[in-house]
Amino acid sequence: MQADSSSSTPGCSATEQPEKTTLIIACGALAHEITALQRQGSWHHIAVQCLPAELHNRPDKIPSAVHEKICAARGRFEHVFVAYADCGTGGQLDAVLRAEGVERLPGDHCYGFFAGNAEFARISEDELGTFYLTDFLARHFDRLIWQGMGLQKNPELLPMMFGNYTRLLYMAQKPNDDLKQRAMDAAARLGLRYEFLDTGYGELETGLHTLAQRPITWRSK
Repeated sequence: MQADSSSSTPGCSATEQPEKTTLIIACGALAHEITALQRQGSWHHIAVQCLPAELHNRPDKIPSAVHEKICAARGRFEHVFVAYADCGTGGQLDAVLRAEGVERLPGDHCYGFFAGNAEFARISEDELGTFYLTDFLARHFDRLIWQGMGLQKNPELLPMMFGNYTRLLYMAQKPNDDLKQRAMDAAARLGLRYEFLDTGYGELETGLHTLAQRPITWRSK
């Protein structure tokens, strides 16, 4: 598959072959899992285009970035679906999607897809000061968190940014010893208690499987 040059996230692909009738516009933090599910399900009619995972650090930019992808897809795909949760946009992403007649996976946070939205809400309520890692974030902790939030250059910001957190919960999709160690190291660097939960792909898998079998047709403009 041809790499999507508009995204810095490895593993996210897009093709413009005629048989690709459905486009998933996805969060780059879900790229590896979505493309794995695409291969596993032999979803040959589905193309995937991901936005940079770094947008999670700037959620105000997510709605406009998704909107640009939607506009570029019109006339090229019969169906378009967004694999994002609200992700801190305060309803602004949903406002864009309503205007464009496009649907997304339900939920408040992308990482909640893995545990399941109801279980994720329970976990969050159980301990509000929880910082979440997935396989992707464990793998790219230095780039997205330590460097991306400026902690490498300004470690004195750590108490201000993470002082209200008490634990790091690693929600694993396909865990291995290396990723577990990376997650434990991340917890130690942030000064947080480490916990592990093997979630698999959760509602990301079931939601995309439903889409693959019965895609939603977007409203024509």
